[in-house]
Amino acid sequence: MYWAIDWLNKRATLTPNRVAVVDGEKKVYWTYEQLNEEATNLAHSLKQLGIQKGDRVALLSPNDISYFHLLFACTKIGAVFVPVNWRLSKGEISYILSDCQPSLFIYDRKLGKLVPETYKGKKLELQSDTYNQLFVGHGEIIEEKVNVDDPLTIIYTGGTTGSPKGAVLTHQSMFYNIINTINSWNLTTDDTTLTYLPMFHTGGLNVLSLPLLHIGGKVVFANKFEPERAVRLLNEEKCTIVLFVPTMYHLLIQSKAFQQSDFPTVHTFLSGGAPCSNKIYAAFAEKGLTFKEGYGLTEAGPNNFFINPQDVYKRRGSVGKPMLYNAVKIVNEEGKETGPGEVGEIVISGYHLFSQYWNKPDVTAETLKDGWLYTGDLGKRDEEGFFYIVGRKKDMIITGGENVYPVEVEHVIAECEAVAEVAVVGLPDETWGEIVTAFVVLKEGMIMAADEIKNYCRKSLGSYKVPKRIELISEIPKTPVGKIDKQALVSFYGNQITKK
Repeated sequence: MYWAIDWLNKRATLTPNRVAVVDGEKKVYWTYEQLNEEATNLAHSLKQLGIQKGDRVALLSPNDISYFHLLFACTKIGAVFVPVNWRLSKGEISYILSDCQPSLFIYDRKLGKLVPETYKGKKLELQSDTYNQLFVGHGEIIEEKVNVDDPLTIIYTGGTTGSPKGAVLTHQSMFYNIINTINSWNLTTDDTTLTYLPMFHTGGLNVLSLPLLHIGGKVVFANKFEPERAVRLLNEEKCTIVLFVPTMYHLLIQSKAFQQSDFPTVHTFLSGGAPCSNKIYAAFAEKGLTFKEGYGLTEAGPNNFFINPQDVYKRRGSVGKPMLYNAVKIVNEEGKETGPGEVGEIVISGYHLFSQYWNKPDVTAETLKDGWLYTGDLGKRDEEGFFYIVGRKKDMIITGGENVYPVEVEHVIAECEAVAEVAVVGLPDETWGEIVTAFVVLKEGMIMAADEIKNYCRKSLGSYKVPKRIELISEIPKTPVGKIDKQALVSFYGNQITKK
């Protein structure tokens, strides 16, 4: 199945002159022929540097063409691409390099201070002449025996507990995520995306970028999300489909650029990473634009669901139905499938799943069971098979014997006009076991008392779901991949609150 491995080479023969990738900030363009030629030359040079099949090649960089160069070069020679999160500390990066032991570590000059002194392997700076020389032409096609079940990339997950885990995605994993996405989301050669999401993350690399390159579409990358610039790029590059996270959408819908643009070429706005408030849905509905929420995780592609535009507003908050080439079910604590409306753990099966956590066989065995990925996320499905995400299993609050799902409470509080951001957690309590606690950031210049927020919640929530404590804070901590860090909230603020 060589065609399923080095598919960029095949794509370059089919649409050599089509634009494949655009640096949205520098306005540099790569055709498929150029991208494939540069990746092939780089692959030759990596072999000359001693990189062999199975060796890891790590990259520390903001969004840059080097992600595609190195990924496709590794594809051609059977090496393993390891994108490293530049938002981590030097100590965390040192752990990742120690864990995956890359034979070559390539880094951006701007991030040089994050390069650990403990790494003793080969290092190359992206802006160096030595790195640029790796692209000097070699000519002949590389012949390398690479199998579909060989690892292609290791993406370290941004978990909030313990050390990062390296999710190993094989050539087969990546291929089936691509095919699943193209067929289920109806992507075509005419589609263009803009990615601000970091490409060290599965959201920036795998959700839309690789599927669109496979089908012959166009990928525009950029750094440092700013609403006005993002709107300008969406319009200039005639983007058709885009994925942002809720924090980005929150900033976007408040901007003048959003209010003044009709987004004539964009047929789909996607959101992932965390649930969206109804305010975001409403902003897009007012403009007649299609807005969808998705669900995914590094270990499963990440793409898993599809929802038709006509179902989005009828089934607010649903991620849709499973895609063509995967299966999803909801199971209870005994592993038995639940009925409609019953909350349980989301488990997923398909060829797009990761193969293992690097160097963590015990954790792998806990997560992958009989071909099913136990996600640790809670969800439910309705009578017609539409799925809904309820939250993380470990985030569920048990107060006075009742189960409370933070997402439900967060959605209600987020509807308050004065609220910019909210996170709901459970804190220990002698009487209730746990109490529902909301951490709220107000919009600049706006005032709203904690009791007012509680009264607002009482209009929509059962009494046991209404937060017993509301803390107004200036900022909600985030993980290195931009998700709300509830563990940090509990450990930092929780200790202060319980001492009051």
